[in-house]
Amino acid sequence: MTDTMAGDGHWLVDGPARASVSVVLAHGAGAPMDSPFMGRIAEGLAAAGHRVVRFEFPYMQRRRVDGRRRGPDRQAVLLGAFRDMVAAVRRRWPGPVVIGGKSMGGRMASLVADELGVTALVVFGFPFHPPGRPERLRTTHLMGLHTPALILQGERDPFGRRDEVEGYGLPAGIVLEWLPDGDHSFVPRRRSGESESANLERGVAATDAFLRRWAAVTYQPRP
Repeated sequence: MTDTMAGDGHWLVDGPARASVSVVLAHGAGAPMDSPFMGRIAEGLAAAGHRVVRFEFPYMQRRRVDGRRRGPDRQAVLLGAFRDMVAAVRRRWPGPVVIGGKSMGGRMASLVADELGVTALVVFGFPFHPPGRPERLRTTHLMGLHTPALILQGERDPFGRRDEVEGYGLPAGIVLEWLPDGDHSFVPRRRSGESESANLERGVAATDAFLRRWAAVTYQPRP
């Protein structure tokens, strides 16, 4: 089931009406909530029995109106949109809430996960650093993250390759799932013998297993 509802912005909701957990996902910097990547992830998780709520940040909503490509809003605006979305989901569907998203959307989720007291965090392609700038790490807040987290990352993602990320010393509460030979959208090279479809299926399966592990966990802020 896919439903579109009006609210503070545009929502896309996939999954069973009586799903026990709501997974709130934001898009990446350049593609909207209904991109092929976001669609495959949402459909896969919905088929596994989870409610997936996709939403768009204000700048992407404006693009739908006027067709103009523009850069992301300021971080404060992005975080405010995430807070508003989680509040709206909690009003509509009581129960565990997991947040995350693709790339930038997942990074924004990671910045508010502890504050919002969500059950867990899932990121599809974390932008650990800008491509070609490995010295500009975006990991400081991850080192103190309390929320259980799953990061699905392509092994050759230019925003954080496997050989780089495994040396960051991320805390044990962050689970890394590597997609074979995948790029930032999990697409492998043809010569690798892997496929985009297989990597997306792996990503959905890993996320489903992670959600089933944490969906009943009650968040307890650390002192």
